[in-house]
Formats: sequence, structure tokens, C-alpha cells
Amino acid sequence: MKLLQRGKAKSVYASGDGTVTIEFRDDITAGNGAKHDVLKGKGSLLNAINEIFFKELSSHAVPNHYFESISENSFKARKVDIIPLEIVVRNYSAGSFCKRYGIETGKKIGPIVEFFIKNDALNDPLVCKDVVVKLNVSTIETLNKAEKLALKVNNVISEFSENHGLILADFKIEVGFHDGELLVSDEITPDTCRFWDVKTHESLDKDVYRQSVGDPLIAYKEVLRRLSS
Repeated sequence: MKLLQRGKAKSVYASGDGTVTIEFRDDITAGNGAKHDVLKGKGSLLNAINEIFFKELSSHAVPNHYFESISENSFKARKVDIIPLEIVVRNYSAGSFCKRYGIETGKKIGPIVEFFIKNDALNDPLVCKDVVVKLNVSTIETLNKAEKLALKVNNVISEFSENHGLILADFKIEVGFHDGELLVSDEITPDTCRFWDVKTHESLDKDVYRQSVGDPLIAYKEVLRRLSS
């Protein structure tokens, strides 16, 4: 297969039939790649978690790129023209939101939808819709559709997670077009979502790695165990 893109923790390959194969590698990074390790087995854990969430989206008719898992650490997906934005939905205050606005972690704030331009050199700057349009990154019509799609994802994944003892504090998705339809793309995993224990608010996501407070593999395995039960 032809390598189309190698990101910090995933690789995307052309499958030859108009689809793509997305591989979860065992890499884990934080701080825009400043911190990096390889954790054996991480890729297969994320692939399994990602499959559960995308199947849940499909069961609620949320349009997405996911087809099926095809190996322990990879899945087949529709090839989409990705809009170069990260869309973040925040239900609780955490991470950069707290630093930006000087508030404590764990405050119920959402759902709030934010847009960030994908640009590593600029550390993915936060932008408003008007700036996105003025920079010709996307149209206001597409942004409004993307916002509605992100909120649908939030509704489905929040309820599903809570039913399995997890709070979805916030998450990042990407969207793109396939045959004129806007689809949820990329991944839905503890690498791109903040999951907290519903009772203790203990982190069960990449914050464990970002903050060096434990073994992220243990957290990811716990997320998978709960989602599978």
C-alpha cells in the first residue's frame, strides 16, 4: 500500500480500491511532539476503542468515514478530503481551556464548540468562524454543518460513555467530504478525548501521559474494558 500520510501516532495508506487504511502505531506524543514514547500494544488498544465508538455513531446514523477493522491495529475507511481544522467540543473545563481563561479543571461549561487551524508550526491556533472564512480555509455553510455534526457526535458519545462509567470531558474530531457529504473522520479514542471516571473524575486518557501521573496503557485498557462490558 502507498503511504499517504504519517502523523505523530497514525499512518494513512491508499488501499487501491478508493478507500484508505489507517494504522494506529504504538507511538504516543504530547506537547506537539515535544514528548514522545513508544508503548507496545497501544495501537491495538486504540483500534479496538475506535471501532466501538464509530460503530456507535453509525448506529445513530451519524455520517462518518469508518468501514471496519481489518487488523489488530488498523481499519478501513472512506477516503475524505479533510478540512484543515480541528474541531473541539468541551463539556467540562480542562487542559488549554483552563490555561486560556484561568479557570479550574472540572467545571461544567458545555457543550462549547471551538475551531483550531491545523498548523503544527503555529501550534494549531484557536480561530473563530469569521477568521476561518477570511483565510479561505472553509465556508460558513460548511462550518455550520461541521458544528452541528460535532454536537451530534457529542450527544451520542457522551451518553454511551456515561452508560459505561465514563464522563466525556472534551474531544477533538476532524471532518471531511466524501462524494459531497460531510463525514466525521480521524479517530475517537483516549488520544483525542478526555475520559474521566464518572465518580472520581480520575483521568483515563492521554492526560495520564501528558502529566506523567501513571501508565497510559493501564488507563486505555480500563476504557476498553468498560466499553466492552
